[in-house]
Amino acid sequence: MAKLTALKVKNAKPGRHGDGAGLYLLVSKAGAKSWMIRVQANGRRRDIGLGSVSDLTLEEAREKGRELRKVARTGGDPIAARDKREQAPPSFKEAAEACHEALAPGWSDRHASAFLSTLKLHVFPKIGNLRVDSIDEKDILAVLSPLWTAKPAAARKLRQRIGVVLDYAKGHGWRSTGAPRDGLRPLLSRQVEAGNFASMPYEELPPFVVKLNAGNETVGRLALLFTIYTAARSGEVRSAMWSHIDLEAAEWHRPGALMKNGKAHTVTLSPEAVAVLERVRARRTSQKDCLVFPGAAGRQLSDMTLGKIARPTGYTVHGFRSTFRTWAAERMPSIPDAVAEAALSHTIPDQVIRAYQRAKFLEMRRTLLDAWGRYAGGTSGEVVQIPLRLGSVT
Repeated sequence: MAKLTALKVKNAKPGRHGDGAGLYLLVSKAGAKSWMIRVQANGRRRDIGLGSVSDLTLEEAREKGRELRKVARTGGDPIAARDKREQAPPSFKEAAEACHEALAPGWSDRHASAFLSTLKLHVFPKIGNLRVDSIDEKDILAVLSPLWTAKPAAARKLRQRIGVVLDYAKGHGWRSTGAPRDGLRPLLSRQVEAGNFASMPYEELPPFVVKLNAGNETVGRLALLFTIYTAARSGEVRSAMWSHIDLEAAEWHRPGALMKNGKAHTVTLSPEAVAVLERVRARRTSQKDCLVFPGAAGRQLSDMTLGKIARPTGYTVHGFRSTFRTWAAERMPSIPDAVAEAALSHTIPDQVIRAYQRAKFLEMRRTLLDAWGRYAGGTSGEVVQIPLRLGSVT
């Protein structure tokens, strides 16, 4: 319990006066007054000066003490944190360059180069000189608005890279929050995808999956669920055979003949995707190799079967791939672009995969698709609850 009051601080005599929680008022023989916080950091007791009473009020000293205790409790260096807070936060440009220098060794050369070049082209001219702690939704909106509908994919990628910088800045104590993702979305218009592949905003997906699971179970519904959880193309799911599935390893090994680019591809299966396979396996009547999601008389489901289920939403089956890609960019900024592209079975240059090491690259894909499964299934804890505006799901 706090012991000091403003009056006690004003009238304190020479010596050390405890306020509680490790905070002390130090009064020299000459009457100079200053604050000190005592913390346990990495198994050592540290006495850290906070500054003069003339610079910090009692409440400000308590708040600063709380911040440094939290740093120490989480294994950080409270002295470094104190000194860092005494320095003015860098500009967005300086923070971006520091972020790039720190994180680029874990990226491919192409991603590292594109990360900084796109910021230099589109972001630095508009908000590069602003202090990174002052960046808010209106500043990001000023950068994205000219590109948002004209170049949707480029704008989403740019938004993701701004988010990486702001999250990095938060981690270094240069701003109190990370990227304002949820606050920005209502300010941006809906993007129209090229072609006819209208994609569902990812916030609408978990309620849709709940509704999809709540209806009468059909092979078509299960196929659509599996398509969503794997971010696969409809044709790849409808052509999948049980011999392609390794349930023990939670992997789907797709032969080149099944793929758009003609190259064999392995999809890691989230627990949610595996659960769908277990449900459809219970319907299996033949021990011979056969389609995972068979239609009438064991024939392949038609594309229209899945399309009919998605149609009431106003979005397309193929559009769920774009939903996944947008979610990956905005909600998984620590995952490199190449990993998300590989999860979509887009062709990735071999030197990019080698830069991450093949085993690590596959594990990053598993991390991404597992997180996607939890999000789409509504178990990640980050689902945005919105009213269901979807039509009937058949």
